[in-house]
Amino acid sequence: MSSIKNVVIIKVILAVVCIAAGVVSFFVLSGIFSSVDFYADTISALDKSRSKVMELAAAAVASSSAITLLPGDIGTPVAQELAEMSKYFLIVLCAIYLEKFLLTVTGMVAFKYIIPIACLLCIIFIASNEKIFAKIATKLFLFSLVISFTIPISVNIANMIESNYASSIDTTLNNAKQNTQTVTDNAKEENGNAIDKFVNNITGNANEILKKFENTVSSFIEAIAVMIVTSCLIPIGVLFFFLWLVKLIFSINVTGFSFMQRENR
Repeated sequence: MSSIKNVVIIKVILAVVCIAAGVVSFFVLSGIFSSVDFYADTISALDKSRSKVMELAAAAVASSSAITLLPGDIGTPVAQELAEMSKYFLIVLCAIYLEKFLLTVTGMVAFKYIIPIACLLCIIFIASNEKIFAKIATKLFLFSLVISFTIPISVNIANMIESNYASSIDTTLNNAKQNTQTVTDNAKEENGNAIDKFVNNITGNANEILKKFENTVSSFIEAIAVMIVTSCLIPIGVLFFFLWLVKLIFSINVTGFSFMQRENR
């Protein structure tokens, strides 16, 4: 009789702890983890990446326009290639804005809804001893942690990678701006053959000018690759890593509800 009473007391205590955890998560933690101030450093890093992407996109468009000022149509293929790059910059820009949007939303959803629901399921498990409720609650709790910390961690990893390529990207921007400015400045001269003089005096022939812009294209391709990896692939990779880690440590199938199927067999 005494042991039954002890079990009941333990269950009541655990239920109270679950209720307290759910209340704290709903009223306190949800406000903290959905606050812009809490993610100030992460948002600042995303804003810097956004500014860099917009600079690269503007430089690519300006370079494309400058190439069309060269004599004849020798620069048309390169100009078209530079113009085509805008869609890749748009993809990266959308990914950055999506990360900024999800940064606060995922924290709010996780701590205001998912964790309280997990606490409620824990209380149901305590009262009924049905293991499936404990499994679902554990899965929801781990899932809430994964979605809350995936973006901040991925942004930190992206910053480390971008710092290694920062000088290369800055060089790409400076070269593109310099080439574009030189061509457009000479095009504005009153003499009608200003571009021809530019070709003869600066590079010797139009092919050498084109070669400079071709090198710029290669640099832009490298910058786009870095941006796609840091803004698109790393967040996905971090998410899958966390899911794999949860499955490995807790032996929970986090990709579906197969455990529910096993319960029904």
